[in-house]
Amino acid sequence: VRRPLGYNRRAIQTKWRSMLRRIANQSLVYWIAALVILLDQYTKYLVRASLAVGEAWAPFPWLEPYARILHIQNNGAAFGMFRSFGNTFFVSVSIAAIIFMSWIIVKDKEDHRIFALLAGGAIGNLIDRLILGYVVDFIDVFWRDHHFPAFNIADSAICIGVGLYVISQAPWKRREDPPAAS
Repeated sequence: VRRPLGYNRRAIQTKWRSMLRRIANQSLVYWIAALVILLDQYTKYLVRASLAVGEAWAPFPWLEPYARILHIQNNGAAFGMFRSFGNTFFVSVSIAAIIFMSWIIVKDKEDHRIFALLAGGAIGNLIDRLILGYVVDFIDVFWRDHHFPAFNIADSAICIGVGLYVISQAPWKRREDPPAAS
């Protein structure tokens, strides 16, 4: 069998594998973001439908001294910070962050599952801000009289994404390029 000039079967197979791997990684990014958004919105819906604002529920008696579900309307940023900035500010920042993360995901050829968590969380909270004018927070963790600010699934995804990003950028994780031969 005669092959065209410049035909290299191995090079073509390598390019196809690389392209398929990139498509699979990008598909996984969108699936992770979608899962975060759906889980976040569904849990917030359950809280809004089941509890009045300020009402609490402990699903397990053994967990009650440490955590509970508490319906909170958050007009601020993560964990209720910066409430005085207003909803328009937070909607604008969320949209800018989502556009930036989308640009990174599409532009780079790297695996961006971490950004899927960040984007999914940002979109989940943005949906609340656009529809309700506030974010529904409901996970209340505490020890005796010391309460951690209430949060939700989207906030958790953002925090996990930031943590994983920081770990991925740690100096001991970076691979050094081999020195160039002279």
